[in-house]
Amino acid sequence: MGSGEPNPAGKKKKYLKAALYVGDLDPDVTEDMLYKKFRPAGPLRFTRICRDPVTRSPLGYGYVNFRFPADAEWALNTMNFDLINGKPFRLMWSQPDDRLRKSGVGNIFIKNLDKSIDNRALFYLFSAFGNILSCKVVCDDNGSKGYAYVHFDSLAAANRAIWHMNGVRLNNRQVYVGRFKFPEERAAEVRTRDRATFTNVFVKNFGDDMDDEKLKDIFSEYGPTESVKVIRDASGKSKGFGFVRYETHEAAQKAVLDLHGKSIDGKVLYVGRAQKKIERLAELRRRFERLRLKEKSRPPGVPVYIKNLDETIDDEKLKEEFSSFGSISRAKVMVEVGQGKGFGVVCYSSFEEATKAVDEMNGRIMGSKPLHVTLGQARRRW
Repeated sequence: MGSGEPNPAGKKKKYLKAALYVGDLDPDVTEDMLYKKFRPAGPLRFTRICRDPVTRSPLGYGYVNFRFPADAEWALNTMNFDLINGKPFRLMWSQPDDRLRKSGVGNIFIKNLDKSIDNRALFYLFSAFGNILSCKVVCDDNGSKGYAYVHFDSLAAANRAIWHMNGVRLNNRQVYVGRFKFPEERAAEVRTRDRATFTNVFVKNFGDDMDDEKLKDIFSEYGPTESVKVIRDASGKSKGFGFVRYETHEAAQKAVLDLHGKSIDGKVLYVGRAQKKIERLAELRRRFERLRLKEKSRPPGVPVYIKNLDETIDDEKLKEEFSSFGSISRAKVMVEVGQGKGFGVVCYSSFEEATKAVDEMNGRIMGSKPLHVTLGQARRRW
C-alpha cells in the first residue's frame, strides 16, 4: 500500500472526484510503484492494486486516490499513457456508479484502424470532441487488432465524434466510427437481417453412418447446394451435425421448413438457419448468466458428488445416509421424468466434514450399488 489508508465510509463520497482508475498495468506493478509514480502530481490518500479474491494475483488495474481533485485532474491530463515497468498505463476518472458505463451512452466504436495508432494517439484524436471517460485500442500479443472504443461523458460529444470522424482516412486507412452496440443488440440485428437472406443451414441429430454424400442427397432435393459437410472428430467419427450451404435463400428456407422434425433412419432431425458467430456468442452469454444466477441462488456449502446411485435413493434417503459426517445444507438426487439419473450432490458446512464423507462413503454399498464419491470445489463465497 502506498501512503495512508482508505477513507472511512462516512467520508468516502467527498473524495470520489479525486480518484483515478489506472488500467493496462504490468502484473509486477505494486502499490508502492503506483505511489512513487503519482506522488509528484500531488499528495495522495492511498493507492491500490486490484487482485483476484482467491489467488491474490493482480488483475491488471488499480486506483490512485489524491487528496485534491485538482491534482488528480492534472495527473489525468499530463500522465495518461506514461510508462510503469516499460508498459503504458491508461488513466480515467474512477466511476463508483457504473450505470453510465453499462448504459452505453456516449460510447463509440472505431474499426479499420491502422496498427500504428495506439491508446495515446486515439485519445488525442478524439479529445477534441468532448471529455473522454476512457479510450482503448483492442490488442493481442501481436499488437493492435484494428478496432477500438472511446467513451465520452455525453451523447452529444459521441455524436460530434461520429459526425466528424466516420469515413476519415487515418494513416491511409478509411475508418468507421459509429455508435457502440452491446453484443445482444448486434446479435439481434444480425438475426433479423439474416432471416431474410440466409443460405447456410445447420443440421443435427443424424446417425453415425451419415456422410457428405448422403447428406447432399437428402438436401439437394430443395435446390442446388454450394457445399455440404458432416463435421467429424479427430478420429473421423461423425459428431452428429453438419452444414449445408445453398445457392439461394429460397432453397435454404424450403429445406428448413420441410426437413425440420423429419425422421431419418429413426432419428428426428433438427434443421435450422445456421447462426452467425455473434449470435452464438450472445447465446453463450445468456446461458452463462442463467447458470450464474442459478448458482448464486444455491445454498452455501462444500459439495460432495455421488455417482452410481441406486434408483430407489431419493433426497431424504441421501441426506440420512450422509448426515453422520456433519451438517448438511443441501442433499439432492438429480432426476429426469420422475426417475433418478444415478447421481446427486450433498453440501456440507465445512471442508473437513466433506472430506470425511468422501473417505468413508466412497465404495460403500447403498441400496444395491457401490457409490463413487468425490469432493467438489467450494464456491468462492463459501
